Amino acid sequence: MTCEDILKQLEGMSNPEAVAGMARFGITGKKVLGVPIPSLEKIAKQSGKDPKSARQLWDSQVHEARILACMVADPEKLSNRQMEQWVKEFEPWDLCDQCCSRLFRKTHVAWEKALERSSRKQESVRRAGFVMMAQLAVHDKKADDNDFEKFFALIEKHASDDRNYVKKAVNWALRQIGKRNPQLTERAIEIAETIQKTDSKAARWIAADALRELRERRAKR
Repeated sequence: MTCEDILKQLEGMSNPEAVAGMARFGITGKKVLGVPIPSLEKIAKQSGKDPKSARQLWDSQVHEARILACMVADPEKLSNRQMEQWVKEFEPWDLCDQCCSRLFRKTHVAWEKALERSSRKQESVRRAGFVMMAQLAVHDKKADDNDFEKFFALIEKHASDDRNYVKKAVNWALRQIGKRNPQLTERAIEIAETIQKTDSKAARWIAADALRELRERRAKR
């Protein structure tokens, strides 16, 4: 199936009511079609891994085509240049989350990029860094507890970033790392209690939300 065929298929599945619903959650743009994720997954399964189609789908600027690009791209053949191009165009927020979850976390530079992107200024890029942390905490079963210490340092450093999509990603990363095992639960609680004492409204929100979940998890042990 060619990129042109896929785009025609997506256009045929366009749903204006779904587009309106997505907009209420901040998912907007000139080329949003309202095609649900399960439908994109079905197309991706039919297409298989195809780096060329992935680039073409991304370049179409159609929102759902870009998510599909993240599904059909090959993480082992993804260049740093291509990743950098895509991460700078992570609008809206769900594209960031889908790409980090389905593609970027599977690359051999996932840990390196999580650290590097979380220190960048652009909101969507910084969010990507912390989303990567959350994804790695869930999916990288071979990681050692000590591997997350650098993540904790960046969570503490950037907890005061009050931009909505950043603070939610920082919170997500903190909670997911803390849910990994009892030892990291305690360490995450410690970090949350530290940032809760700052004069940053964003940091206090991150801490309060994380502590509710992590303390409940501790109590159930």
